[in-house]
Amino acid sequence: MRLASLCLLGAVAVGLTGCSEETNPRVITRLNTDAALVGELPSNPLQSKVITSWIDRKSATMSTMFGNDVAWKYARTNADSKYPAGTVISVVTWGQQEDPRWFGGSIPQRPKAVEFVTVTGPGASAYQRYEGSPLKKVASVEGADPNSREAYLLSQRAAVMP
Repeated sequence: MRLASLCLLGAVAVGLTGCSEETNPRVITRLNTDAALVGELPSNPLQSKVITSWIDRKSATMSTMFGNDVAWKYARTNADSKYPAGTVISVVTWGQQEDPRWFGGSIPQRPKAVEFVTVTGPGASAYQRYEGSPLKKVASVEGADPNSREAYLLSQRAAVMP
């Protein structure tokens, strides 16, 4: 009985010391404000659904492709790049920085570019590119023949997700 009381008292003492008010500075959560999209964008890509992502080790960048509901559904069910009218795809490319909380990991740094592809009809689309800090439009192309970058973005396959 006495041993059980000592064990219970020890467990309570350990539990209370584990719940101290002291915070560990290594685990304080902070938002990565460096990666925020600030500028004259037609919409916020981060509010769309993720289609796929990739890393370019040569340029030390990471990119995520987002899409509206039309783009996301099409990418999940079709392997080709013949997106229907109403598709809006956006690609955000960030520089990379070392993750201070995870050894060997990388997290987004400042955005390098944001690109938008809007499919307006069969074989017709519009492409826009934003760069700088704050982000400003640096390119805009519309027409029936997609430029090489636009064609590359439309050809990206959706990542396999459970």
